[in-house]
Amino acid sequence: MTSVNITTTKNTVTVNGETRVVTVQTQGPQGIQGPQGSAGALGGVNTDFTGKVDDSILYYHASSDTLKLDNTTTKLKLVDGGNF
Repeated sequence: MTSVNITTTKNTVTVNGETRVVTVQTQGPQGIQGPQGSAGALGGVNTDFTGKVDDSILYYHASSDTLKLDNTTTKLKLVDGGNF
């Protein structure tokens, strides 16, 4: 088995006499931001997902300036009884 000599100082790691500068970064937030499952704001527009049901379709309600998920606009309601 080979012996490895490791030393560290601020921002550098030395392994067997070879020194490298190390920069540590934390990854920022990923994906869509905003509260999950409750009223909140997303991209400057209010959101209301409190009434979401299976197969809800996201839509914009202009009079309340809100993106909504609820039982009034679902996949079934668009296909079964929708005006095309």
